[in-house]
Formats: sequence, C-alpha cells, structure tokens
Amino acid sequence: MHIEVPAVKYRDLADRSEGESSRDIGSRVERAREVQRDRFRGSKVHSNAQMTPRFIKKFCEPDAAGSRMLELVTDRLGLSARSYSRILKVARTIADLDGSDAVREQHVSEAIQYRSLDRKVSS
Repeated sequence: MHIEVPAVKYRDLADRSEGESSRDIGSRVERAREVQRDRFRGSKVHSNAQMTPRFIKKFCEPDAAGSRMLELVTDRLGLSARSYSRILKVARTIADLDGSDAVREQHVSEAIQYRSLDRKVSS
C-alpha cells in the first residue's frame, strides 16, 4: 500500500496545537490487533490481510452506502475480484482502527483512496 503525503503549509507547521500522540496511535493500533486476534481465534488466519473469501463475506460486509460506493467504483474502474477483496480487507482494518464493529461508507472510501494511490505509483 502507498499513501501520498502532500506538502504541509506553513501555518500548519507553526500551529502549536497538539495532534494525536504516538502513544495514542499505538494504543489504537494495539486495540485493532487484539480485535483481529479475537476475530480469527481458532483459525489459521491472524490478520485481516490473510482473510479468505469466506471470512471476507462474514466480516467485511459494508453498510448500504459503502456497498453503493464500492459498486460504483468497481464498475467505473473495472476492478478485478482481487482488487475488490483487497479494498474490503483494508476497509475492515480501517474500521478496526476506528473502533467500529461495522464497515461503513467512510471506511470503504478511505480504502478506495489508498487503492487509487497504489495504482498511481504502480503505473
């Protein structure tokens, strides 16, 4: 996965307000990892990235708005089944980091953005 990091404006660099601390981010990541360990306990799968099609259907079903968005993007971009599955797995991970039991439209949208960036870099 690739992400684009745009240039930061001076006023943002000079802003003295605190962002999310590394400790808080680390805690959020550890909670997401624990959710995944619990989700896949008793199976050979250890993380969302390793999900089989059966697990994708069980754990990655997006909400109605997320499904519509994914349908639109899949049809427009002609995504392969593999790309579709990868977007759903990334969306599930984003939802886990967000502390959400459900994969929502905003999680799908973010996952699609990462996929789009990955395609730009690969081209």
